[in-house]
Amino acid sequence: MTCWRLLLTRPAEDCAALAATLAEAGAYGSCMPLLEIEPLTVLDQYQALIHNLDRYCAVIVVSKPAARLGLELLARQWPQLPELAWFSVGAGTAGVLESHGLTAHFPDNGDDSEALLRLPQLQAALAGPAPRVLILRGEDGRELLASQLTTLGAHVDYLPLYRRGLPNYPANTLAQRVSAERLNGLVVSSGQGFEHLRALAAQDWPRLARLPLFVPSPRVAEIARQAGAQNVVDCRGASAAALLAALRETPAPAF
Repeated sequence: MTCWRLLLTRPAEDCAALAATLAEAGAYGSCMPLLEIEPLTVLDQYQALIHNLDRYCAVIVVSKPAARLGLELLARQWPQLPELAWFSVGAGTAGVLESHGLTAHFPDNGDDSEALLRLPQLQAALAGPAPRVLILRGEDGRELLASQLTTLGAHVDYLPLYRRGLPNYPANTLAQRVSAERLNGLVVSSGQGFEHLRALAAQDWPRLARLPLFVPSPRVAEIARQAGAQNVVDCRGASAAALLAALRETPAPAF
């Protein structure tokens, strides 16, 4: 584990927390956030969804920013949240919900839509008549989840809460960071995070594409491979625990 020196690309707060966890395990993490969270103004058409929150049988929260911003927004109209079944794609997001006194169900065998749909608690929530599901998310994403829920007979609404931009870095910053700190692995937490990584790498991508790239799901792994990444490791989850498990099982390349 001590041989790993990783580029971490999550939003700043999450990046720092992951670096601290890696340090405890003996691995080095260099924080270079490639996702900048920008809250969205909630349009009038979405205010009705919030007002009718109690009509949903389930609320699915896809990320920690969605959890933080969504709970803040809902609290303005619902000082006491109605009894609902709450779900998240991963343990980190569930932790944010649970810190607000909510019971959140999430899959323990993968941070992806497919694992979430297999949850017995979600299947039970959808078993009632005319089920309605609200998805708290960013500007886009999780279309597959909504499509599969619709196939199961649910009416699905989105509540978009933020967009994820690429912070403004000077040209060649990424390649210079990798060289200067002798980094031997890259970590992304989403498909958009990977796209930002590749965009920032620019002409240096063919060289960086040879480094081990740790991703959270088969979907992101496929995106990365199609873009030319040569050594993709699917952690089967975006949590620190999932990354640590993958690091233990993957030989670190020599510097």
